[in-house]
Amino acid sequence: MRQPVGLLIKYRALVGPVVLVAIFVVAARWSPFEPHGRPVATAPGDELTETAGMGWADEDWAIFDSRVRWALEQRLDTLPLGKAMAEMGRSFVGAAYVPGTLEVEGPERLVINFQGLDCVTFVENTWALASFVRVIGGALGLDAIRSLGNRALSERRYESLLRTVRYRDGRIDGYASRLHYFSDWVGDNAQRGLVRDISRELGGALDTETIDFMSTHTEAYRQLADPSLVALVEQAERRLTGAGRYFVPQKRIADVVGSIQDGDIIAATSTVSGLDVAHTGLALWVDGTLHMLHAPLVGEAVQISAVSLADRIQRIGGQDGIIVARPLIDALIVDETER
Repeated sequence: MRQPVGLLIKYRALVGPVVLVAIFVVAARWSPFEPHGRPVATAPGDELTETAGMGWADEDWAIFDSRVRWALEQRLDTLPLGKAMAEMGRSFVGAAYVPGTLEVEGPERLVINFQGLDCVTFVENTWALASFVRVIGGALGLDAIRSLGNRALSERRYESLLRTVRYRDGRIDGYASRLHYFSDWVGDNAQRGLVRDISRELGGALDTETIDFMSTHTEAYRQLADPSLVALVEQAERRLTGAGRYFVPQKRIADVVGSIQDGDIIAATSTVSGLDVAHTGLALWVDGTLHMLHAPLVGEAVQISAVSLADRIQRIGGQDGIIVARPLIDALIVDETER
């Protein structure tokens, strides 16, 4: 599997507080003044087919630009990552819930869409936005806002972050490289030091049920009309089944909420056969009560749960507990384009 051009991810074992390290790498060679289409490779190994998106819509750039400027003005770059994610997530309250935005025609590619979010893309984008703000705020200081004047460069920086959490090992290698099962999302990003699964620490129980929902419901996934992709998905399912996963059963959530922090990633576990997770969001403390900040189908918008997290999991059919992952950044190296 080839390393995406201009992006190098390096992880370090750190003693003491988690720190953010941003190193900017000279990479692709395309003008910021050209239309925001597909970059053209100019050197051997610079093929940008799968790692590149198809260009950002102006509406998405406007949302991104306004959120990042606001976050820098509010000094979110100085907050712990989880807290910054929670504040960034709050800024999206009211944004439309739109499912299936990643299911596009053609080869697998990175999709940028701030206009409509589902429960997973909400989590991914709040992580990437908060990380982006920390990167440019920490590296550029007072010049961070001014750096947004280079739209193409800002887009590339953000894409490298979003790609990092959305795909296995941070690399796009076809449909099966996307982290479809959220327990796989947590596990893969935990291996790379981007999150820490604290479910076991919270007294979680081991779930060893078989994960096979995608391969047994191929009719629900357009791409799985291709048998070769089904085989790759089955490989991931066997690995997830064999590893198992820890979760906090719904009856015990109220007992452990004191150990959950703003911005912790919450995955509501599923009772549906073969499926690991039914819903995702962020933990958010409001007036001494832990709520869920999320993009649910009910209400069709990003919102803060009307009831506590524990009560919500108890009341929603098909959910029986939570997986909790704490956002971290050990070391992050972000692609920068020479202009």
